[in-house]
Amino acid sequence: MASLSEWKVPAAFQPRPEDYRFDLDRALSSVVGLHSIIPSDAFSAETLGTERAGNGVLIDDGLVLTIGYLITEAEAVWLHLGDGSVVQGHALGFDFESGFGLVQALGRLDLDPLPLGSSALTRVGDNVVVAGSGGRTRSVASQIAAKQEFAGYWEYLLDEAIFTYPSHPNWGGTALLSNSGEVLGIGSLQLEREKAGKAEHVNMIVPIDLLKPVISDLRKFGRVNKPARPWLGMYSTEIDNRLVVVGIASKGPAARAELKTGDVILAIAGDKVTSQTAFYRKLWSLGSAGVDVPLTVYHEGVTFDVTLSSTDRSKLLKAPRLH
Repeated sequence: MASLSEWKVPAAFQPRPEDYRFDLDRALSSVVGLHSIIPSDAFSAETLGTERAGNGVLIDDGLVLTIGYLITEAEAVWLHLGDGSVVQGHALGFDFESGFGLVQALGRLDLDPLPLGSSALTRVGDNVVVAGSGGRTRSVASQIAAKQEFAGYWEYLLDEAIFTYPSHPNWGGTALLSNSGEVLGIGSLQLEREKAGKAEHVNMIVPIDLLKPVISDLRKFGRVNKPARPWLGMYSTEIDNRLVVVGIASKGPAARAELKTGDVILAIAGDKVTSQTAFYRKLWSLGSAGVDVPLTVYHEGVTFDVTLSSTDRSKLLKAPRLH
């Protein structure tokens, strides 16, 4: 894990205390560094690696909110505090639908939990802070650049994600803070967009309102207590109004059905699809995990029908190790 002292946000992009209606430095101290170790034989190790580092924010007594991919299948989690101390954590829960992850500190965190705000009340143009571990020098004074639907290739969809600019260079698990110091969301990705003919980077933030209905379940059960969505293990993207397979998860339903990279998905359950969002919504409307999913596929000049037996992706993951 790289030392926090090895990089800084350029001074022009750092937040200034006088620009916000809260104690900026005190709030930023509640954003911690997160470092996790994942077994080499874990399902997610192939795509996400066996060592992951990012950020998290304290939202309750010992409870740290982060982005779930940092702690998926973690056998060890360490929380790095601003004073240089390190506290062991436990990967408490992960919500596949939103992407949020929760870590329970196993030692005392002498920090103030930050309150949850309302992502629904945010507006494009709002001044915000994308807060990383390490205080002002590792946080970005940003604005909400857009609020819109986001579809991810890994069978993921948000009805209204938050996008911020300028972007944070170490975005994973960053805390999006409002002008009054409330948590509005958690950083997930860095994306590129074109504006005025120029490419610029933005952060995709998972809205905090998606946490509120599920946090109780995550704390009690480690996951949301409802039937899981069907999962195919098929990575896709849109190319020229066609849904193209760009990757296959090993051991997943798509791999068992021998789908291949480059296949084009023409229809699902008889309904033509040309976009990720339409595909995901139709897939999830068919029932819960385990439901059969009929696809019409085009491959090298041949169109054929195939039925995939969907699964609950959590069954492929290692459970968090209890401490």
